[in-house]
Amino acid sequence: MSKVWFITGSSRGFGRRFAQAALSRGDKVAATARSTDSLAELVAAHGEAILPLPLDVTDKAAVAEAVKVAHEHFGRLDVVVNNAGFGLFGMLEELTEHDVRAQFDTNVFGALWVTQAALPYLRAQGSGHIIMLSSLLGVAAFPTTGAYTASKAALEGFADSLAQEVAGLGIKVTVVQPGAFGTEFAASSTWSEPVAAYDGVREATGAAFAALPSPGPDGVGPALLNIVDADNPPLRVFFGTLALQVIPQLYTERLTTWQEWAEVSAQAEAGQG
Repeated sequence: MSKVWFITGSSRGFGRRFAQAALSRGDKVAATARSTDSLAELVAAHGEAILPLPLDVTDKAAVAEAVKVAHEHFGRLDVVVNNAGFGLFGMLEELTEHDVRAQFDTNVFGALWVTQAALPYLRAQGSGHIIMLSSLLGVAAFPTTGAYTASKAALEGFADSLAQEVAGLGIKVTVVQPGAFGTEFAASSTWSEPVAAYDGVREATGAAFAALPSPGPDGVGPALLNIVDADNPPLRVFFGTLALQVIPQLYTERLTTWQEWAEVSAQAEAGQG
């Protein structure tokens, strides 16, 4: 039986590839974007299988209405993909309150509003799969990534709790953690006004990022299909091989540090004697 998808941020990047993969195999997709003009090509190719919906995920009321319309139109929701998001990059001292709040409004609260709106429908039908688009940077932080890393780490915290809360309701949760891919992500990101004191760190970080492999994104759609079709999908999964080169070393370093300081950890709960 074909699946019904609700995908945020479908105009480009990963969201576009997810929608294309689902539609190409005969699934139905409620595809959201800030402007549905960007979805015209998909509508022309797939007709009634796609429901284009204008949506700004930071508008909680609009999110609830879009999810309701999608459910009423297709009669069910099987896969909810929280993909909408953008990058904010800059040294911590450089970040403005406005930009950080905008980062969390989209990357964190937008996904929360969509998830909360979808859950009553998924609970009623006793099934469903919620996908959270995180990042390698949701686990590993680097200079200039503090705001983006914080937003994705928050998203992962939501997902961890959610997976445990809905496990007995027939609902599955997966956090997708992509590495670097050749998409429009960088062009749509926001950068802080630089403080000269950090120029050296900024230059070194930029050079390191520029040297990273940047594979094309055409494989991400089929990869997600494999996850949503699995009987026992993972709670977390990397997209791309870069994370497997970075994250194991990071966790090894953390485990080593915690063990080295275990006596102090015990001291903290021992009191003063």
